[in-house]
Amino acid sequence: MYDHRKLGRELGLFDSDPLIGAGLPYWLPAGAAIRQALERYIVDVERRAGYQQVYSPVLGKRELYEISGHWAKYSEDMYPPMDIGGEQVVLRPSLCPHHALMFRSRAHSYRELPLRMSELGGQYRSELSGVLGGLTRVRAMQLNDAHIFCSLDQVAEEAGAALELINQAYRDLGISASRYLLSMPAEDAKLGDPDSKYVGDGENWARAAQLLRDVLDGAGIDYEEAPGEAAFYGPKIDIQIEDSAGRESTLSTVQVDFHQPSAFGLEYMGADGNKHRPAMVHRAIVGSIERAVAQLIEVHGGAFPAWLAPVQLVVLPISEKEEKAAADVLRLARDLGLRAEIAYSEEGSLGARIRENRLAPFQAVIGAREAAAYQVALRERDGKQRDAADASAVLRELVAAVDPLHRNLM
Repeated sequence: MYDHRKLGRELGLFDSDPLIGAGLPYWLPAGAAIRQALERYIVDVERRAGYQQVYSPVLGKRELYEISGHWAKYSEDMYPPMDIGGEQVVLRPSLCPHHALMFRSRAHSYRELPLRMSELGGQYRSELSGVLGGLTRVRAMQLNDAHIFCSLDQVAEEAGAALELINQAYRDLGISASRYLLSMPAEDAKLGDPDSKYVGDGENWARAAQLLRDVLDGAGIDYEEAPGEAAFYGPKIDIQIEDSAGRESTLSTVQVDFHQPSAFGLEYMGADGNKHRPAMVHRAIVGSIERAVAQLIEVHGGAFPAWLAPVQLVVLPISEKEEKAAADVLRLARDLGLRAEIAYSEEGSLGARIRENRLAPFQAVIGAREAAAYQVALRERDGKQRDAADASAVLRELVAAVDPLHRNLM
């Protein structure tokens, strides 16, 4: 594996600046292209799985986090409140309180459940300088978050489906989990005690933990229990990954929460005509986009799957005479949605330019014969070379090959 901090900067994916601050990397064009492709993939996967996309503000009143429990149990990891117009507002550390309010804003019937609400949204953690690093540990992140509001008898199925969605994404992305953890409260935790670092009573904690055990057992996944690693409001499945140095971190989670539905007074009308309290399943398919891209850089060493690659096609005119034909091919490639660039003849010999652009999944070589016939000779990253063929037909074939909507992930 590669060190994403070094390779990511060498490839021009991201960087940082002391004037912006530690733990606040910025995305350069190539990195932004990867991020956008990953985000499109996530939205598509979620849509197919019945999720509804929402957007919510990155700020919330302090009172919101007092109700959710974050202020009492998690404020050390939050940024201090800002005084605005006589009110205190806070950069959110998570999206769940906003989504709880969205659910509460409308009346709901049991027929609507499970209601799966997802968002690619910003969240902010006041991390200590000593733990920050590259994209893996940052202070501002874009989280692939979702909350499923469901009845108690739907929790196991929804949590299981979320886990399978995560495993499918890992297969598509080429990521391997190092371990699965069932993160539990500390062994000496005094559940139900107001001074405890956890909210809620022991009965709800035990019920949530057993539901997650059933999900893991039903999926045939080996796991370890991790005392002291639970969220303050409930146990969770943590899917662990390792970086190039063997350091472990959590990428994806599935959590069962009975606390916030109660704290926010969430209700739905049941089949019996009475009001019932939903459960809340939290899940993140790839966690933060930053940490996911860091892992992708290290796993693939910059040779990203074609659908994720920042440049999918490099057009290579053999000489200056073919540059007009190359520009025409580039224009069509971009019109068709391919991320394409030209490596001009002035940049070096054809062999040198092929080597320089070796990370691109595809290269389209244009010599005098190809330019005259509007053809390209396609080279693939693995060294395979194709005979010259109609440029339009080749480009349309590539569009289908690199489109994750068709699940032809390469």
